[in-house]
Amino acid sequence: MTQPLLSVTDLRVTFALHRAGDMPWTKPRLLHAVSGVNFDLMPGETLGIVGESGSGKSTLARALVQMVPATGRAIWQDGADLIALTRAQMLKYRADIQMVFQDPLASLNPRMTVGQIIAEPLRTHHKGLSDTEVKARVKEMMDRVGLLPNQINRYPHEFSGGQAQRIGIARALIVKPKLLICDEPVSALDVSIQAQVINLLAELQRDLGLAMIFIAHDLSVVKHISDRVMVLYLGRTMEIAEGRELYSNPQHPYTQALLSAVPIPDPAAERAKVVIPLEGDLPSPMNPPSGCVFRTRCPRVEARCAEVKPDLTAGAHGVACHFPGPLGARQAETA
Repeated sequence: MTQPLLSVTDLRVTFALHRAGDMPWTKPRLLHAVSGVNFDLMPGETLGIVGESGSGKSTLARALVQMVPATGRAIWQDGADLIALTRAQMLKYRADIQMVFQDPLASLNPRMTVGQIIAEPLRTHHKGLSDTEVKARVKEMMDRVGLLPNQINRYPHEFSGGQAQRIGIARALIVKPKLLICDEPVSALDVSIQAQVINLLAELQRDLGLAMIFIAHDLSVVKHISDRVMVLYLGRTMEIAEGRELYSNPQHPYTQALLSAVPIPDPAAERAKVVIPLEGDLPSPMNPPSGCVFRTRCPRVEARCAEVKPDLTAGAHGVACHFPGPLGARQAETA
């Protein structure tokens, strides 16, 4: 049986915040950004992570590469716990785990040319390569992501958003990582460009055999690229399942609400679909609701939801809900 590339257990990220004017001895408020997330990622698999802004998606990604402090366990395939490693120990895994960020232009050094940006990871992790070898690899990677050879000496501001994201992808893949974490890589791009970048990532994944964690706030974005999808809400996993299963048979009311908001290209089907509105705002992660964190916006809420936190069920289709299943079935039950 194939071993997971990455196995995450009880991952938590908590920030201590002080108000302006607080005294040094004032107890800080705690912001619970990620609260006990668990998942396994297999080699070559794509895990889509979706949820509203503020659900902890980007914080989770940053915790895996030690960009923010975290607790819990993130076991790499060789047995190392990425969360517990020192900065020096983590350096060994930097080439294996690369990131593509949300804002392509903000993630590129404006003082460096495209060739220098893409070559930087090679010069950091493969110092034995000659300048000729580095340049050859850079040109090869530029060609793979759809950049022209004559663009190698240009600067980031000379490129469109989609082209800049291709530069970021080339920089991440130049060291041949085993895991690529894409933190909302298309949310800042036009819809037509989004499709191009997603198709490029899917093609590169097939060719290179790398695993991906693909983060988005829109379920339609991850539909065609993810093998499995995990739905986060207020730092907790609401549902996780194989992609087709989750889209065809969502069990959690939050997942159902997100899916109902996805536009359907067919006008007749779009008019006929049932939209499940999400009432109210996302609660503060500094004061999350008791029991089920989704209960303040849930159409199925009952007294038990405030008293008992629902655990994520075991198995291929995990759901953290006291009353999972189709929304209509629950309403009929209680009628």
